[in-house]
Amino acid sequence: MFLRCLLALLALTSLSFSTNPGVQVRLTKKGLEYGRQLGMASIQQKLNTITIPDISGKVKLRPVGKVQYSLSNMRVRSVGLPQSELSLVPGTGFRLGIRNAFLSMNGNWRVKFHRILKIHGSFDLNVKGLTITTSIALKSDKTGRPDVSTVSCAATVGSASIKFHGGGSWLYNLFRKFIDKALRKALEKKLCPLVADAVSDLNPTLKTLNVLAKVDKFAEIEYSMVSSPTVSTSSLDLGLKGEFYNIGKHQEPPFLPPKFALPPKVNEMLYIGVSPFTVNSAAFVYNKAGVLSMNITDDMIPQSSPIRLDTNTFGALIPQIAERFPGLKMKLLVNAPKDPVISFEPNNASVQATAAMTAYAIQPNATLTPLFVLNLDISVSARVFVSGMKIAGAITLNKMDLTLGTSYVGEFQVGSLDDILKIVLKLVVIPQLNTRLAKGYPLPALGKMKLVNTQIQVLQGYMLIGTDVQFTR
Repeated sequence: MFLRCLLALLALTSLSFSTNPGVQVRLTKKGLEYGRQLGMASIQQKLNTITIPDISGKVKLRPVGKVQYSLSNMRVRSVGLPQSELSLVPGTGFRLGIRNAFLSMNGNWRVKFHRILKIHGSFDLNVKGLTITTSIALKSDKTGRPDVSTVSCAATVGSASIKFHGGGSWLYNLFRKFIDKALRKALEKKLCPLVADAVSDLNPTLKTLNVLAKVDKFAEIEYSMVSSPTVSTSSLDLGLKGEFYNIGKHQEPPFLPPKFALPPKVNEMLYIGVSPFTVNSAAFVYNKAGVLSMNITDDMIPQSSPIRLDTNTFGALIPQIAERFPGLKMKLLVNAPKDPVISFEPNNASVQATAAMTAYAIQPNATLTPLFVLNLDISVSARVFVSGMKIAGAITLNKMDLTLGTSYVGEFQVGSLDDILKIVLKLVVIPQLNTRLAKGYPLPALGKMKLVNTQIQVLQGYMLIGTDVQFTR
């Protein structure tokens, strides 16, 4: 799992090209450090799997003469990685450096000389000053998901000391330097391919990036990238599309994402900025799917409510309704002729919505008789929060303005309905919307990613989520 958790953060880097991002992600040095800590354990586990092929040969030694030798069954016993550093490389990706690493191995030795004399034993090898430097590139595959590869790697072994055990080990000691050199060279050849394999092993995990995440039966959100990652010496910034679509039908909304820039914050591992474009594309999708239309009947009004949805209640304010349709239940049909507009200002997320409300009397035979149509201009405040790996919200009514669209019962004062309709909004419409909003929608994520100590701010032109991250197996 070499640097898997780090790359899970970096791997929000699939490439598809557009204009401005709807969502921006910033990985800070604190996030890099967390990835380094987790990655070192993975590298150490990988190094423990090193196997060196058997080494054999012939050498002339005085006064013994020609000697045949072999080293076999060489296995790693322990590995230590006391010093490592992970740094960002502007324009490239990042670089991993491991210094002063050490490992110990053991194996078997065997020699044959004078054609008939054979002796054997075991040996211990201690390697110090092991150094590995590797550069890793991150790019997008055809599906818009990240793919990693090793760009360059260099490995050196500072020193190797070997101790032979068993009868005749004195013979090996005669050409100890030759054996040390051969073992160091064999070990160096193994290190870089092992690191490259460890990097490649990340790709199956990176393919779990939720480039297209299902929200519910109506919508999904796309998190492909709109540009290449921006790498500086202090952070990695990623621009994600952050756009909602109807499931199975990707239609662009009639507006574009605005530019916005993340503030220079570094206290958390990860920052996620969400522009109004993302939530407004959600409003576009859900309105197009008919989710923002609602039928309201009396059984949806709590029994404790002082008003009922019937012609008696409305007839007290509009007498002609009580005269023409006495004692009938009513139905209200609410729809949004225009998509709601969400905006972000410091400490305030607000929604401006235009709705049309048609009131019907329900006849004894269940047919509907239209009574009037009202135009509603509604302003609500939104409280936004993070729940698990989702961003969710809840709204409260700020203001409602009524105008008469059409009346089928003659003239009446629209303002007389203001209190009743506010009660209907607060008791029925807003709770139903909040039930849906509380379910939230997925944030960009990879694998078993968990947000920790998450904070959210509403700033001018965007929301900012600051969080630490944990990964579990």
